[in-house]
Amino acid sequence: MAPVLEKQLPGAAGLGDNNKEDEEGQTLWSSILSEVSTRSSSKLPSGKNILVFGEDGSGKTTLMAKLQGSEHNKKGRGLEYLYLNVHDEDRDDLTRCNVWILDGDLYHKGLLKFAVTPQSLPDCLAVLVADMSRPWTIMESMQKWASVLRDHVDKLKVPPEDMRELEQRMVKAFQEYAEPEDATPASPRRAPTSGEDEAVVLPLGDNTLTHNLGIPVLIVCTKCDAISVLEKEHDFRDEHFDFIQSCIRRFSLQYGAGLIYTSVKEEKNLDLLYKYIVHRLYDFQFVTPALVVEKDAVFIPSGWDNEKKIGILHENLTTVRPDDPFEDFITKPPVRKLVHDKEINAEDEQVFLMKQQSLLAKQPATPTRGATESPGRTMSSSPRPAGRAGQPSVTSSPMASVKKPDPNMKAGAANEGVLANFFNSLLSKKTGSPGSPGSGAVGAGVQGSAKKTEAGFD
Repeated sequence: MAPVLEKQLPGAAGLGDNNKEDEEGQTLWSSILSEVSTRSSSKLPSGKNILVFGEDGSGKTTLMAKLQGSEHNKKGRGLEYLYLNVHDEDRDDLTRCNVWILDGDLYHKGLLKFAVTPQSLPDCLAVLVADMSRPWTIMESMQKWASVLRDHVDKLKVPPEDMRELEQRMVKAFQEYAEPEDATPASPRRAPTSGEDEAVVLPLGDNTLTHNLGIPVLIVCTKCDAISVLEKEHDFRDEHFDFIQSCIRRFSLQYGAGLIYTSVKEEKNLDLLYKYIVHRLYDFQFVTPALVVEKDAVFIPSGWDNEKKIGILHENLTTVRPDDPFEDFITKPPVRKLVHDKEINAEDEQVFLMKQQSLLAKQPATPTRGATESPGRTMSSSPRPAGRAGQPSVTSSPMASVKKPDPNMKAGAANEGVLANFFNSLLSKKTGSPGSPGSGAVGAGVQGSAKKTEAGFD
């Protein structure tokens, strides 16, 4: 009967219970609405943009296609468009991040107006791609594309107060950088944004954020697997790579940029690059510290570096100073031309001899030994040797007319002279001339013998 008695309590008690139920219902609905509102506000934002700059052939399209999960290497012209799928596993949320890749030709820089507007500028991240397989082009390339981006941002005509707010946001993010903890948190997706003690803010260095674009900047060195090739084929040493890294890091400080070395071929640091991008754009928690030990896998997040840390690299420089011009030390290797030996076919022996005969025929006949003597002696003396008057006159053989080589003459030149005289004597010899078998004539007199002898040498 007790429950009946309780139901018969005065109406004031019943009204109080109804009010409590109403309050509980309102509280329940309020909590549901609050949860829905919180989820709605915590959903991944859409409309984020990645702007990719770099030279033709630097691998920027291949890099972004790899982050997208695509294996194709198709390269477009002008302004390429890709997108990255960003998944928040903690809240099972998915969104797309736009990727705009500008052509390496400066002619197409005007197409940036379709990718970056005054409204979309706060949601952008700039990626400057440098080709490590051609390190002598790195500094010039980064300066060129950073200038292109700065000129475009200036043309957007963002209100000064909004631009000042973006620049201040960059300064704050740089100053508030803290080393991540070694232990991986239970939920590494979303970084906490409130409820933490404020970190000590240090002043910026003299060369830090002097070129503040108002948006995050990331420098990506591609093709870092080429470092070993540069060492083997072009005599690059550790000093060269320390100098390159020093120059890039000092450039990064001016823009407050992060730096990462990657290799699509060896799939090095690609996952790290993706995590750092979504960390900067979507505030995902990031737990990887700076990596400076391996020269082909460097990673330096924005806010970690300073002039003192860069100075550690300068201790290893012996043949170059840190302030020396980049292009004076990192020079383009000379092009090594491949020399192909042409195959030379030897001509037929008879053809060769015929050519030599025709060449010798064109040359003036070499005078014989008798002609080389003094004219007075030739005219006064008899052409035949002293002997009996009836003895036949016999001319010397062709080899007798060959001049003996000068002992002071070199062996090669002497041989050539002997051969030339020999061939000339053969050509000047006529059929049936005196000196050949059966052609000798008995000299009846000195005059007849002289005439026949001269006829044999003419």
